[in-house]
Amino acid sequence: MTRYYSALLIPHPYWTMTEIFLASLLLGIVAGIAAGLFGIGGGALIVPALNWLFLASQFQPEQIMLIAVATSLATAVFTSIASVRAHHKLGNITWQRTKHLAPSMLLGAGGGAVLAEYISADLLRWFFVSYLLYTSLQMALPKSTKIATHKTRHFFDYPMGLLIGVLSAILGIGGGTMTVPYLVHNGLIMKNAVATSSACAIPIALSAAVSYAVLGWQHSELPVGSLGYIYLPAFAGIVLTSVFTATLGAKLAHRLPAQRLKRYFAIVLLLIAIKMAW
Repeated sequence: MTRYYSALLIPHPYWTMTEIFLASLLLGIVAGIAAGLFGIGGGALIVPALNWLFLASQFQPEQIMLIAVATSLATAVFTSIASVRAHHKLGNITWQRTKHLAPSMLLGAGGGAVLAEYISADLLRWFFVSYLLYTSLQMALPKSTKIATHKTRHFFDYPMGLLIGVLSAILGIGGGTMTVPYLVHNGLIMKNAVATSSACAIPIALSAAVSYAVLGWQHSELPVGSLGYIYLPAFAGIVLTSVFTATLGAKLAHRLPAQRLKRYFAIVLLLIAIKMAW
């Protein structure tokens, strides 16, 4: 039954390591462009795509979402570094806020990875479906977020960073969909919030990726080519292309009707959520 269902998702009875690597090169191109063009992390596309690839490759069903999430976070380390370099040159990153948020995000992401191991595969999938639905709604119905006029209370950065870190590690994302609204609400203009969020994504992705690698080290039944829960062929393919196409996506964002494109992309995310739920 699983094999038949896999064939419905991807018309191929079994994907080899090499084929997954080649498919991941294409996935990295799409995810990188989407990240740069729409201002969201590539995890929204990478996690469900890897989920389907791993299902078609007949990985252990209870491990598929964990491997997809861990691999997505490992790729986010490199794409975030590339993004931070660009934002830093433009002087958009508020490093003081990053210093406040980063320690608790680092701790939260590590804890989130540990927690994810105890969550059932189905519940983990529903967590991600909920995230896709939320992101789709945010993109389809954009709201003008008001910048706070009150004095910023940096104390809230610590519990908020912890929460964002935990949820990001469970979902396999860099946390931008949560970090940006929080920073804007607490006094940063949008361009600074986006830039600062990209800097915050590095400790989240790094902590969670290392934690998933260590947690999966003891599981001998993981597929060949795994570093803990991180599947290296997919990781390598995505990184090789996404770090370049993210820059292309950012350039396209200045030329194309971004708001209309975001609404189209919201429909794509909605369809992905429905597919994963089904």
